This record gives sequence, C-alpha cells and structure tokens, in this order.
Amino acid sequence: MSRGPVKIAVGICLALLVARNTLAQGGAGFVGTEVCASCHKAESAAWQNSHHDLAMQEATPESVLGDFDGATFTYHGAVTTFSRDADGFWITTEGPEGLPERFPVRYVFGVYPLQQYLLPLEGGRLQALTVAWDSRRKEEGGQRWYHLYPDDNIKSGDQLHWTGPYHNWNARCAECHSTNVRKHFDVPTNSYSTQFDAINVGCEACHGPGQEHIKAVEEGSAEALTYGGFEVSLEGHRGFFRTPGEETASSSHSAGSLQVENCGRCHSRRRTLGDYHYGRSLTDTHLLATLSAPLYHSDGQIRDEVYVYGSFIQSKMYAAGVVCTNCHEPHSNQLVAKGNALCGQCHNPDSFDTPAHHHHVAGTSGSQCVNCHMPEQTYMGVDRRRDHSMRIPRPDLSAAIGAPNACTQCHLDQSDAWAAKAVQEWGGDKKSPGPAVGELFSKARLGAPDALDGLEALAMNPNENGIWRASAIEELGRQGFPSLEALIVRLVESPDPIIRSSAVRASEALPLVRRYQILRVLLGDTNRSVVTELATALAAVPLNQIPSGDAFALEKVFRDYLEVQFQDLDLPSVQARLGNFYLGRGDTEAAEASYRAALKIDPQSVGAYINLADLKRAQGDERSARAVLLEALGLMPTEPSLLHALGLLEVRAGNYGTALGYLKDAADVEEGSFQYRYVYAVGLHDLGRIDEAIKVLKAALEYSKYSADVLYALAAYSFEIARYADARTYAKQLVSLYPDNEAYLQLNRQIRTLGQE
Repeated sequence: MSRGPVKIAVGICLALLVARNTLAQGGAGFVGTEVCASCHKAESAAWQNSHHDLAMQEATPESVLGDFDGATFTYHGAVTTFSRDADGFWITTEGPEGLPERFPVRYVFGVYPLQQYLLPLEGGRLQALTVAWDSRRKEEGGQRWYHLYPDDNIKSGDQLHWTGPYHNWNARCAECHSTNVRKHFDVPTNSYSTQFDAINVGCEACHGPGQEHIKAVEEGSAEALTYGGFEVSLEGHRGFFRTPGEETASSSHSAGSLQVENCGRCHSRRRTLGDYHYGRSLTDTHLLATLSAPLYHSDGQIRDEVYVYGSFIQSKMYAAGVVCTNCHEPHSNQLVAKGNALCGQCHNPDSFDTPAHHHHVAGTSGSQCVNCHMPEQTYMGVDRRRDHSMRIPRPDLSAAIGAPNACTQCHLDQSDAWAAKAVQEWGGDKKSPGPAVGELFSKARLGAPDALDGLEALAMNPNENGIWRASAIEELGRQGFPSLEALIVRLVESPDPIIRSSAVRASEALPLVRRYQILRVLLGDTNRSVVTELATALAAVPLNQIPSGDAFALEKVFRDYLEVQFQDLDLPSVQARLGNFYLGRGDTEAAEASYRAALKIDPQSVGAYINLADLKRAQGDERSARAVLLEALGLMPTEPSLLHALGLLEVRAGNYGTALGYLKDAADVEEGSFQYRYVYAVGLHDLGRIDEAIKVLKAALEYSKYSADVLYALAAYSFEIARYADARTYAKQLVSLYPDNEAYLQLNRQIRTLGQE
C-alpha cells in the first residue's frame, strides 16, 4: 500500500459486505485474501500461482506434484511408500518409534524446486517429511523422490528425523508459510491447536490486517489516513536516476526501509520475539543472527540457510537505499527485468554489460552480473539461492580465509590461485575492492592480536554497515579483547538496535558488576532485541543491591523477557535459555525444570545437558552430574563438548586416569578449534607425560598459530625438559605477538638466560 492517496473504485458494496462477514471469522482484523482481491484485481492476478500463493496448500490431485502411484524410496534401508486412494494421499514411512506407519498427507508445502508433505502426529503436530519431491524438470535431474540428508543415516529419535522438533510445522515453518498464524501451544498437554487466517502467504501476511482499511473505504476516509487504514506502508524507493555520463545511478534515499524489514520477517535467519506487530522494525519483533560461523563464512558470504536479509544489509545496494521491490515484483515474486537488464536499471550497460568489464563472451553464463556478484549456494539438495551481499569476487582471499569465490564456483576445474592471477591480469589489482573484512574476522577467530585492533576500528566505524559492526563487537567479546569495556560503553549508545543488542551480548565477557554499570543506560530501552539481551546479561544482578529505580526498571526487563519466552515454550532453545536465566536469578528449581523441559523436547540438546550437569555439581551432587553427562554421551557418543565436560568433572573428583581418557577423546574429535587439545595437553603434563603433551600442543598450534596459551605451554614445557632451542623459538614467537605482556617477556628472558647455561 503506497503512502500517497488511496484511490479505490466506488463499486465496492459487495466487497464490503463480504468483508463484514469475514471479520468475525479472522483474527485481529484480518479480512482474507478474497476481500482484497475484489478491489485489487491486478495485484491479485499477479500473486496467483506465485511462490507465496503456493507456499502451503490442501493436498489435492492438483496441488500434489509427487509420484503417489505406489512409488517407493529407500533411505539407508528404510523404505518409504507413496500411495493414493479415494480418501486422499498416503505415505508409509518410519514413524516416531522407528517402525513403519501409514500417514495421511494433510498439506503440501512449497512448489518449486521441491515440494514437501506435512503429516500429522499426536498433539496437533504437523511434521514436514524429509523425503521430498524434486519438482524440477526431468532434464534438470528432477521428477524424483530424494532425502534432505542423503549422506546421514537419520533415525527416529534424532532431532533431524522428520518426526523431531526441527521439522515441526507449528513451531518452525508456519509463521512464514501462512497468514496470521497463532501457534497455540499448550504446555500442560504438550499439544498444539494452531490456527491461521489464510493457508498461504496472502495479502495481509505482508500488508497487515485489512479491517481498518475496509472500514475507512466504507466511510470515505481512506485518503485522509496515512497508510489508508493499514499499519505499515510497503512503498519502495523508486527515485534512482542515472544522468547522462553517470556510471551508476544516484539516490537521496537512506539505507533501509520498513519494506525491507517487513520482508526480512521471513527472509532472514532470526528468532521470533513474541507476537508480530506490523509497522515495527525487524529488531523489535525478531532477534537477527549476526555474521557468525557456521551461518556465514568469515567474509560474510552465505554458508548455512540465512534467507537473504543478513546478506543484503551488508551490500552497497542496501546502503544506497535499494529495496526489495527495485528488483522483485512483490506480488508475482518475479524479477522486474530479465538478465543483465535488471542491474542495468542503475548501472550503465555500456560500461558494465561488456566484455571489458566482465571479461567473458557476451551472452554466456560468465557474462551475467549475478553469476559474479551474487553466486549461488544449494540448500535442501536442489534449492539454489543467491548471495545478496552483491560483492566483488576475491579469489585472492579464498586460500587465506577459506571462503568461496564466484570464479572457482563456476570454473570447478581451476584453483583459487588461477582465478586470482586472472583477476590480477584483468587489472583487478588496480581496483579498490574495499577493506578485506573477511581477513579481519578470519584472523581474529584464529586469535591474531592485530586483527582485534582492526575489528575494534570496524565496530566503531559509523560508515560501515550495522551487521558488520555488530558482528565485530560480538567477536571481540568472544576473544576477550582488552579494551572491550570501553568499546561497549560507546556502542550501547548506538542508534542501531542491532549494534546495541550485540554490544550487550558481548558484555557477558565482563564481570557482573562492571556489566551492570555499563548497561544501566539501556534499562529504559524498549527495543525487544535489546531487552532480550539485557535480561540474559543481567539475570544474575541482585535487585536488592542496586538503586531502587534501576531495580524497578530491571524487573520490567525481566518481566518483558519472560513474556516473550513464554510464547515459545515448545522450542528447546527457549527452554534452555530460560534455564540459564533462572539459574542467574538463583531459582535452581525452575532452572532444572527448564533444562529438563528442553531435553524432553529435544533429547540431543547438548547445552541443556551440560548446564544441568553444572547445576547438579554446583549443588554438590556429583553423582547426578555424572549421570546426566553419561546419559547424554549415550545418545551422542562422539560429541566433543560432552566428552570434555566429563573429563573436567572427573578431574575435580580426582579420577585423573578416567579424566584423561575423556579429555583425549574430546581432543581427538574436536574440529576447527584447539581448546580441547590444549586442556588435554595440560592434563598430560600434570601427569608427567610431557613429551606427549608437547606433541598434542603442536597439533593444537596448527589450528591457531596465534594462541598465547598454546605458545606459552610449548615454550614452558620444552624448557622444562631441556629442549632449549624449541623453547626459545616458541618464546620468541610468543613475545613477537604479545610484546606488552610482562609474563611472556619474563618467560622469554628466563629461557634465554638459563637455556644458555
């Protein structure tokens, strides 16, 4: 709905009568797509048969695309059969108990490039079967059944089994595939009575409830209302003009709009924060995931399913005011122009759509703008999605940071070095691709001290995008940056809620007293993302030891936090977070209940097991703590964090031989890190097995050549067994990285002095 005057045809009596009859049936003023279509015929026609229209449908001969004529599919020995009869469509497959069961198909989910099927389970649950139909053409490899996890043998009881919590429609899918979903989860009965106003993504899913609009039209007052009776305007920016001789269109628009954030409600990696309110910012209704692993590569490219928004707000296009509808027709979901003409709306084709720019033969795949600047990743086996950060390809960085590049994603038979050389020969080394943010994040995650200074500068740079800055402050918190406190003091004043909430999250690395003192300024913040992080960070603050005004404000933060969490008690992650919150508040009984609730929903919630064991240990009940961890290990025998936790528990109990076995197992299965190897090496050293400890530390150093802990231990242990040359090498490396650390300098002096005697 545009911000300008609302002009609607006079002959709407029938539509208004239909609307009046519909209002009582819908929720919160939703009138239904049919009512909207009675006046907005062109938009309705464009929307029909779009991916939004077909997001979810009743299972009918017209909507079911898969082969249900007795087709079978075998997955690691388990056979699934697809059939139909006069009563509908049926699937016989491994049920929740691991035995074959026959289920009716209640709904079809999606349409292209795959279609899933929703099957009912007890408690009002609808589950998305993980055997899906590839709806692509046969020539493209489609028209077949396939499994979403082909390389894993997912059994019943696993969180990723189709009967598990992560394929539950009510909690995981419904919000974005239907209109005005009310989940209605009942905790005492562990059941759902989920409702929606439209089975698919209808008009009001984006525009909001239409009751007031209908009323305003009926009364003739629609033109006088700001948004014609709606709570939000989805008008896009259309004022991009490219003057003659200008290479790229200029705009006076600022970054962002409610249109982009409205789309981001579903097209982002995020979690909900209570009921959705149209017209509010995305950060006030959802908590956005920042650019952390494993969701994103270190340079911000997509890795896991992140659904576009987090990528797009990194882009220069977003910063220039570009919005979704500049490229996508909002009702049909189609692109507004074909091929390079889409980019040619703003970028001079005479300069950019030429071999002189793209260095490929015109008309080939390599000449398409999107293939270089928006490379694809494949999700759910067949669903190819483009990275919307719209970046310059950097094959020169791939070897250093492990992130992909568009060149070798297309030229599969070539190396990153080959691509980097080609770009350099094109003159790419003379261009300015901007700061290599990926290098900063990559090196920081390996512990490089100079990278932390670079991330500090990034976090404080007002000219950089908010999600990079937010990600930088969170990374600095994880790394224990020495100047973290001063940085947070400045960033909690940011006008960007993403930055404020990330600054609060990073503050958990600080002592509680300092954390409270820094975050006091946010106690009146009303943004739900910020409030959520505040409640978590300040849960342990004793209200009777702070000023009464702060205590009153913090109590409200806690109440608001709990109100939001209580709406999602069917999610194991919410129950686990509640356990941590209650533990901080000193309510150990409620904490234990929440941890156990998380485990009941998802028996593979690793964090809930570890936190429950820590709670039992803190209560002096080591036997129960051990039992909790052993139960978890029985379900997940190769989970390194469980093995590590058991090792530490046995160390505290004085069972050093048993402890060392667990610590070794944790180190052996640890991937992409060195912390468990380091702890195992310390254990070996303390038992006098110094040679073995050094060997493990050398392996740990391969994961982080910057680790002060590993280098210090290598230097000290080598010196201890008179390997003076090695000790000097490690000590020299240590002080070169950390020249201001007196303890490291002292060790270096000691080794240099005594090692020469």
